[in-house]
Amino acid sequence: MLFVGLLALLFTGGSAATERGAEPPVKTLRITVLSTMLAGNLQKGIGEWGFAALVEVDGHRLLFDTGQRPTTVRDNAHELEIDLSNITDVVLSHNHSDHVGGLLTLRRVSADKNTAALTHAHVATGAFVSRGPGNFAGDDNPLIAIRPAYEAAGGKFTEHAGPAELLPGVWFTGPIPRKYPDEQPVPPGWVIRAPDGSLAPDTTPEDAALVFDTPRGLVVLTGCGHAGLINTLEYARVITKRPDAPIYAITGGFHLARATDGSLDWTAEKLRALGVRIIHGGHCTGLEAVYRLRTQLGLPREAASVAAVGSWFDLNEGIHPLILAR
Repeated sequence: MLFVGLLALLFTGGSAATERGAEPPVKTLRITVLSTMLAGNLQKGIGEWGFAALVEVDGHRLLFDTGQRPTTVRDNAHELEIDLSNITDVVLSHNHSDHVGGLLTLRRVSADKNTAALTHAHVATGAFVSRGPGNFAGDDNPLIAIRPAYEAAGGKFTEHAGPAELLPGVWFTGPIPRKYPDEQPVPPGWVIRAPDGSLAPDTTPEDAALVFDTPRGLVVLTGCGHAGLINTLEYARVITKRPDAPIYAITGGFHLARATDGSLDWTAEKLRALGVRIIHGGHCTGLEAVYRLRTQLGLPREAASVAAVGSWFDLNEGIHPLILAR
């Protein structure tokens, strides 16, 4: 199990990477959406403002984010006949409630089947920083409130200050450098309290993503993309040490729902230069952004669609969009 393997590495002093040749290690990959705004099946799943996805990679399973409401991912997984109880590790892209809201419920209900289920949560440094509105009347970081209950239920958080290879070819970015301004800047009014007590704008500095190193190129899974989509994709090349690798596919939330036409045009040009072939945009990406990027990049309909609950991206099969997202 992944958690046990990572613990073993603490005693050997190694990294999570395995010895490998030049061939990228990820051979099979499927990412199934468990929470987003659009329901894609006539009988299975409900939408919400949130995001979560099941990652199945080379025989291993991870949960990426946990949705907004406590029971949405639990119920959607049940209706989709997906068992989450044999997953030990959950990756949280950032602190916002629409990505961490289901964590406690999922841990508690899964523990009935497996005491180790969802007991190891990966976050980037900054996930537990105090934050709130400008007057800072109270702390509005939901992870701070969730942490004691999650740990009491047998969970453990690991904070990553930099990139970490969780499995061969599967990278958690940690905090992402902000080379370019975010395509959709954070609205003003929210602040972070620094260790010295001073206040600074809350840019969600812990925003992180998963990167998969595959023979087709890099695949990148984002929760909300607060670090900026292009910043995230360029950093994926850095941490995998593949500076010329194409970004084969992007999936998740890209934080483009309110982006201007000019910003979307700029994003499209960058995506073209990065070699993006598949776009599966959900949550905060926005419907118009998906269609505009598809048009700008000249992608066929089957290669760019809106993400829906129950839809998936498969490395070898492409996007399975379901009826409403085609």
